[in-house]
Amino acid sequence: MNLITVNNLTPDSACRTFFSNDIHFASFSNAVLFDGKQLIHPERLVRYENDISFIINDTKSVEDEKRRRDIVVKTDVNGIYCLFGIEHQSTIDVEMVIRCGIYEMLEYLKQLKNKRLVPQFMVVFYTGSRKWEGPLKLSDYLEIPKELKPYFNDWKIYLVDVKDIDTSKIKDKQTRYFIEAIQNMYKGNYDKLHRKIKMNRNNFIYAAIITGSLDLIKDLPEGDEIDMCEGMERMAEGFRSEGRKQGILVGRNEGRKEGKLEEKKNTLLSL
Repeated sequence: MNLITVNNLTPDSACRTFFSNDIHFASFSNAVLFDGKQLIHPERLVRYENDISFIINDTKSVEDEKRRRDIVVKTDVNGIYCLFGIEHQSTIDVEMVIRCGIYEMLEYLKQLKNKRLVPQFMVVFYTGSRKWEGPLKLSDYLEIPKELKPYFNDWKIYLVDVKDIDTSKIKDKQTRYFIEAIQNMYKGNYDKLHRKIKMNRNNFIYAAIITGSLDLIKDLPEGDEIDMCEGMERMAEGFRSEGRKQGILVGRNEGRKEGKLEEKKNTLLSL
């Protein structure tokens, strides 16, 4: 497998590259936001410039910071223009609610200059192996008197865990295969994938990068598409090979430890 083009890819950049495809973006968003109804159309997506610069004035010190969201597009839903975004997260980030709040409010502040506000909808796409245990709303950070809770503006994020996605609601096949590949890699179902499906080769590699499994793939067949079963079988072989290497290494280490322990025992007996 030629890894020249993927050696520098991180889970974030792999996810951004995948969702830069309008069909992938629309199919994923329709599945997780609209229960599979096709309300977002890929041919109507317009990439939205989402660089946001802002200045925090804090007692004589001025800090200039830049914020960039992963993927943001502008499109219409039933004739009303909206902004849709995907913020990829491969690890649990306790600051996620605050970060998303900053992104959205700064965007609204920028829109005020154009005198027209466009509603925003951000999906936090979590692809980590562990269950998300971070905050999901602003009140998770705070202790609020019960008398004041009705008046508290509780900022929330909409988090989608890749492991929980119902892929039957994803219309586009390649987007569905991508999500299923990630799910199967995390489940370790390397030997249990019985359906013969053709998956885009690069998308399979992106899934392996996101799950940290790239080093388990050996000699993927060339071409634009691969048999997903074959790809998972190669990953299973890589996994078994890694296990054997670790077993040999552990055996050698244990042998050395036992040898040193026996040597110490003999020394003590001699004394």
